[in-house]
Amino acid sequence: MTEMIAARALSRSFKTKAGPVEAVRGIDLTVAEGEIVGLLGPNGAGKTTTLRMLTTLLLPSSGTATVAGHDLAREPRAVRRRIGYVAQVGAAPSAGTIVGEELITQARLQGLSKADAQRRLEVVAPRLDLGGLERRALLELSGGQRRRFDVALGLMHEPQLVFLDEPTTGLDPQSRANLWQHIRALRDETGVTILLTTHYLDEADALADRVLVMDHGQIVADDTPDALKSRISGDVVTIGLSEGIERAEAVVRSAVAAREVVTTETTLLVTVDDGATAVAPILRALDSARLSPTSITVNRPTLDDVFLTLTGRSLRDGEEVAA
Repeated sequence: MTEMIAARALSRSFKTKAGPVEAVRGIDLTVAEGEIVGLLGPNGAGKTTTLRMLTTLLLPSSGTATVAGHDLAREPRAVRRRIGYVAQVGAAPSAGTIVGEELITQARLQGLSKADAQRRLEVVAPRLDLGGLERRALLELSGGQRRRFDVALGLMHEPQLVFLDEPTTGLDPQSRANLWQHIRALRDETGVTILLTTHYLDEADALADRVLVMDHGQIVADDTPDALKSRISGDVVTIGLSEGIERAEAVVRSAVAAREVVTTETTLLVTVDDGATAVAPILRALDSARLSPTSITVNRPTLDDVFLTLTGRSLRDGEEVAA
């Protein structure tokens, strides 16, 4: 199968007042033609830095990559002609920006003739539910329509590979679900390859054929969503506690045969074969130890559980760094 992206030992560091920051630390990644691959991780994990390198917007500090059949360092123009990039935050529109005119302008900037740009508009606009809005001012679009417009900008020159950086950030649930449908259709109907970054677990689970889990500038897992979740067998009993986490961990381990126990500041996550039968002995043991849980729930494994198991922290714990 053709590789649309093949990166080896790709890294990027930044100089800050506090010293150098390694945003991406020598990652290897591949994306096959026709795949939807999700790059999953918290803010600051290095996802956006990785995308900026692969789209020629940022020079790697070291490493190599081939993107859409061309060397990232030696042939950046050839790479740019073959990819589409939808940034996390689109450019602020001016009062006179018209949807159709802006899309045609984007196509012309990519080298299409005026006639070809118009023909491309007639294909792309309806595909993203923008048909009939070509004469609308961009400022008049809803949040979901505006985000679909951003995606349309990246598709006007018919790229082989599309990069989507946090495509649904800031959208309401209905608009997110609608955009998911459009992203799936892009691959299913046109065969375009998609690499998207996200910190939404449900987004990665719903869209991606394969998930790359990124943390602290490194890829810590690479597999299908189902395969990643299957690494954690059994159920996860989540116990909230306002105090005594360390003591509670010892108590729980003595009460049930746990496959894994992971702690945060206020939460105990216990992986067991059968969560329903484990709850009662856990509660009895905590009560005997005079520990009162604030909450207790039983869940099947999720991608968040996978991330917690791999990194020892929740996906939501990431802090923004230079990326």
